[in-house]
Amino acid sequence: MYLSRVKINDQNRRLLKDLNHAGAYHNWVEHCFPEEIEQQKRLRHLWRIDYLSGERYLLVLSENKPDLRQMEKYGVPGTAMTKDYSKFLDNLTTGMPYQFRFTGNPVHRVAPADGGRSKTYPHVTVAQQMEWLSDRSELNGFKLHEFNVVNRQKVMLRHHNSRPVKLSCVSFEGMLEITDLNKFKAALINGIGREKSYGMGLLTVIPYRG
Repeated sequence: MYLSRVKINDQNRRLLKDLNHAGAYHNWVEHCFPEEIEQQKRLRHLWRIDYLSGERYLLVLSENKPDLRQMEKYGVPGTAMTKDYSKFLDNLTTGMPYQFRFTGNPVHRVAPADGGRSKTYPHVTVAQQMEWLSDRSELNGFKLHEFNVVNRQKVMLRHHNSRPVKLSCVSFEGMLEITDLNKFKAALINGIGREKSYGMGLLTVIPYRG
């Protein structure tokens, strides 16, 4: 596994015109793996947009190394980098505290009274969104300690020949403790929740140094 990032070139308005919805970012990520495209492989690449010191970064988790030149298509030249994530995964320890960052799509399904097909609706309050993540912690091998919602937004998604939709995108930060190492590693690699192709589901952690 590889974790890669690049600073998004927010100063180039011409380039930013292409990145006008979540599907465009998804397309950018997919084209960072030209060999997979040539071989017609459809591997999952988790990604999200991070905000660090006022700058935006594209963060990508993938099974194969990305093409850093393709990562810099909409990025600042010279800022793309990648590292072997497998070594980090191997050093994770049950019971140790970690700082985490996670961006997800907190939703719930509601079945109509007439017994028809259930529909998916976003959670709209901070309390609902935090409860949504709490409800998924044990299933994914971790226990939450202190955590907060640090960003909430609606991201546009456009599909061909269909009306655009808005996806609820919520970012969380805080502290967690690993309770089941296998489940936790699976959550890191496979993501949590829906809309993983569109910038959600990626959980990352760093050891707590307090």
